[in-house]
Amino acid sequence: MAASSNSSLSGSSVSSDPEDYQPPIWKSYLYQLQQEAPRPKRITCPQEMESRPKYYGREFHGMIPREYADELLAGAEGAYLIRESQRQPGTHTLALRFGHQTLNYRLFYDGKHFVGEKRFESVHDLVTDALITLYIETKAAEYIAKMTTNPIYEHLGYTSLLKDKMVHRLSRGRREPRRVTFQRDERISSPLVRRSALKDTPEKQCSYEKIHNFKVHTFRGPHWCEYCANFMWGLIAQGVRCSDCGLNVHKQCSKLVPSDCQPDLRRIKKVFSCDLTTLVKAHNTTRPMVVDMCIQEIELRGMKSEGLYRVSGFSEHIEDVRLAFDRDGEKADISASAYADINIIAGALKLYLRDLPIPVITFDLYSKFIQAAKIPNADTRLEAIHESLLQLPPAHYETLRYLMAHLKRVTLFEKDNLMNAENLGIVFGPTLMQPPEMNALTTLNDMRQQKLVVQLMIEHEDVLF
Repeated sequence: MAASSNSSLSGSSVSSDPEDYQPPIWKSYLYQLQQEAPRPKRITCPQEMESRPKYYGREFHGMIPREYADELLAGAEGAYLIRESQRQPGTHTLALRFGHQTLNYRLFYDGKHFVGEKRFESVHDLVTDALITLYIETKAAEYIAKMTTNPIYEHLGYTSLLKDKMVHRLSRGRREPRRVTFQRDERISSPLVRRSALKDTPEKQCSYEKIHNFKVHTFRGPHWCEYCANFMWGLIAQGVRCSDCGLNVHKQCSKLVPSDCQPDLRRIKKVFSCDLTTLVKAHNTTRPMVVDMCIQEIELRGMKSEGLYRVSGFSEHIEDVRLAFDRDGEKADISASAYADINIIAGALKLYLRDLPIPVITFDLYSKFIQAAKIPNADTRLEAIHESLLQLPPAHYETLRYLMAHLKRVTLFEKDNLMNAENLGIVFGPTLMQPPEMNALTTLNDMRQQKLVVQLMIEHEDVLF
């Protein structure tokens, strides 16, 4: 990626139309400063030090006074040495000359050298990175403080295109509003039902917003921040990269990036144990393909299977299904020719839901659902569950809606499969709901409420969703 000598975005033209798109102008001021930073100058000890640790070289001078170290470094910008502390024998100090003064840092080693968060293979690399950082932060302190005020992120072509594509897909995929009349279920007469009897119930808005999954990253070669367009300085850990979409930004810029991560399917290494929103955005679907494919297979050939979802399939075969989805995605073969026992497919679906890093009913909303289940009045209880459902992230809501509609159909075959809403609630309660803190006592105490929440969502699926 070539740098431009222009330090602003003036004159750049960015459009969401691929034909009109021009790349942003990357700001090279900080790159130029990195090139100007002082180079490390090792001050070697004239004699061999018997007390020198094996991981230091001739830059180690033993237990010398701070004043003597200052004399050795005087007049040479970037000069450095290591000394043993007189005050704390056995500890080591990096003495570094910068800005016409000697800076002293407590130096550590745990297989790599470090004075702060960054860890280096050699002291030389540590000093090189320190000099770059000190030089840039000294020369460009005001510039760095203001570099996030004119971000290019919202104008990047790929960001706009992906956002437009997502909005278009969601507007096409949204169901038509369904009229729910009072006569559809005469067993209950809650405000929820009375309200829906008067007007159409709109579909829950699906924005599928997702925060970026930033992790500290070491970039090989020059890299520029995709939020502020400025150079990412330093030798290692120059910034952060989103492991889901690949966005590269400064650590300080990552706090300002909007929550609209568009995961790249090439970066999603597995299907099981992947965050639900990440997976559906990467595959450009409303729900995880695992849920759709397993339910379709079960409804094709397993609705009358006795003990459906309660009877376990062979664990090694369920593990085979997991590996098939992780390896082949939507091309995984879960047909009867591959797995004749429908309980294997049902077990794989339960395993997928159970292994989500954030459960379908999220940790944040767990207590709301539990408290709703404890409400004695049936109408008020349904209202509370409904309000909690509306707070779920869209991908979680859509997955739960689809699953509950399926489980409602399962209960229609209760005569054959012996699975009513209560039985299914016992099975799926702990699968869909997990307390934020995995406490055995809490889980045991909440089992009745977990079962009741799922049971009510199945029985009143047509009203709650």
